[in-house]
Amino acid sequence: MSATPLFDALRSSAQLRTLDLAFAQALRRLEPDTDDRVLAAAALASFAIANGHAGFAIENPGELLALDPPWPAAADWADALRRSRWCALPAAGNEVAAPDAPLVLESGLVYLRRYREYERQLAAGLKRIAGNTVDAGDPAKLAALFAVLFPGKDRGDDRQARAAALALLHPLLLVTGGPGTGKTTTITRLLVLLAEQAAQSGKPAPRIALAAPTGRAAERMAESLRLAMQSLAVAGVDADRLAALPDSGSTLHRLLGTIPDSPQFRHHAGNPLPFDVVVIDEASMIDLPLMAKLVDAIAAHTRLILIGDPDQLPSVEAGDVLSGILRAAGAGDRVDPPDADALAPLLGRLPAASTREQAEQAFRGRRVHLLRGWRQSESLQLAPLAEATRSGDADTALALLRSGGLANVHFHEGEGDPLQTHGAQLLAHWRALAEAASPAAALAMAARLRVLTAVREGPQGARSLNARIEELLGGGQRRLDAHFHGRLLLVTENSYRHGLFNGDIGICFDDGQGRVMAWFPGVDPSSPRVFHPAALPAHDSAFAMTVHKSQGSEFDSVWLLLPQRGNRVLSRELVYTGITRARSELHLAAGEAVLREALARHASRCSGLAGRLVAEDRDPA
Repeated sequence: MSATPLFDALRSSAQLRTLDLAFAQALRRLEPDTDDRVLAAAALASFAIANGHAGFAIENPGELLALDPPWPAAADWADALRRSRWCALPAAGNEVAAPDAPLVLESGLVYLRRYREYERQLAAGLKRIAGNTVDAGDPAKLAALFAVLFPGKDRGDDRQARAAALALLHPLLLVTGGPGTGKTTTITRLLVLLAEQAAQSGKPAPRIALAAPTGRAAERMAESLRLAMQSLAVAGVDADRLAALPDSGSTLHRLLGTIPDSPQFRHHAGNPLPFDVVVIDEASMIDLPLMAKLVDAIAAHTRLILIGDPDQLPSVEAGDVLSGILRAAGAGDRVDPPDADALAPLLGRLPAASTREQAEQAFRGRRVHLLRGWRQSESLQLAPLAEATRSGDADTALALLRSGGLANVHFHEGEGDPLQTHGAQLLAHWRALAEAASPAAALAMAARLRVLTAVREGPQGARSLNARIEELLGGGQRRLDAHFHGRLLLVTENSYRHGLFNGDIGICFDDGQGRVMAWFPGVDPSSPRVFHPAALPAHDSAFAMTVHKSQGSEFDSVWLLLPQRGNRVLSRELVYTGITRARSELHLAAGEAVLREALARHASRCSGLAGRLVAEDRDPA
């Protein structure tokens, strides 16, 4: 270690938050002779959570932040932590960490104890669900319906059909894929199969819950499900089977049952969710604590189906849960022999996993990755650009953007200020919000256009853009009324009391009696919920918003603005997530160097979940 103590170097670097430093200093006050390396580990573990990681690796702390003085050797750092009263050392992955130690050292990762426990609980809960037994019935009896739902002779090569069939046999299913690959269509058909399976067994129709991290994502899923059901009705699927499917979705917080002024939920292991099937969309957005609480509330008889796009950004809060689960579950391209035999009447001959492949895939959740198509229509030709972005192919992405050959994809190369070059077009949309006939109409209209940014601060940041937009809407004057008629709102913290959560979008709108109130979508889109602005939790304007905050939403027209200079937040996942928010039109404002930097970087998170899932499935002997 250098002559300058490590903790002092961290403090002088000005990279850590005041909270991170205060946590470490509190430990030093309680025990003045605490090793400097332990104090540094405490501050870094806190900083890691703020940056989306479950913990940090002592082998490579430079991935968390850059520091000029050399880092301690990992072995020496680990020894210092082992000798400290502040660090717990669990003997096994499923062992509860000592409650009197705020830090945990495990498998080379340093955690804050609470987040290590969330990770341990999540791994144990997923293993519990995957190991449950469900009544699979006789899949052969579903062959006729299966042929209607998945017509064609090569159903064994149809990944949508494979996902639906596997849902009959297993309590945990992972369905992944990019935009337009048919995830919702697959879910709708597998739910119909589960309803038919119950009917053939003389059981009531399955109780099904649909949920997503945000209200908008939940409603999008429910809307897609309703459209898929209409198509199945035309195809001749029994009306009673379709009637068993839900027609609305819920946020995860509402599903679990929020308790005012408490981070706990009404549903947990002692009071599990009263459903036979729980379907969760946009799983990439779910953070570690919330996923742990969801899994804890899944009953022994309940099927859990997780849907997500593994190429999107991970959750805003700590954890990269979907990625960890998928790494443990494997590629999902093969089916083991028992499943292949059971599903042969539905799918025909399947590629079977070898004995070695089965042994290597210790985590028994089943994954199917859908490959067909992307969201693409005559009005928006996004597929080639999305694929090039996903794979990090900057040369192809730039060639596609510069060619102008992608329908309704517009590249504003090197442009850093769309408010200056396209302000009239953008302002016309925002002014129209204030002229809508009702708050519900204004909320619906708001989804037609959104400016997305990579960063929150700086000239191209969401905060600066919102301030400028509000000034322009005020006729060039700084607005004195914070909650003016027509202002779009973005909630930035959870309020269980109000049922408003981080990422929810609302609008300030006159209530017809001369009062400007805040309106947010309700279960019924035509009846938004109304709040007094003074009662709202922390919130910002939402004319422009970060790509992270846009996850789970779609907009007819998207303006994606990248910063003019490089930034560590840039990644291919950020660009991919941003461009795939567009339904009909995409505008991308970026310079070549910044776009290349973004597509060259992965948005990786430090987590021990994948290894924990695999390790905990092995025989301790």
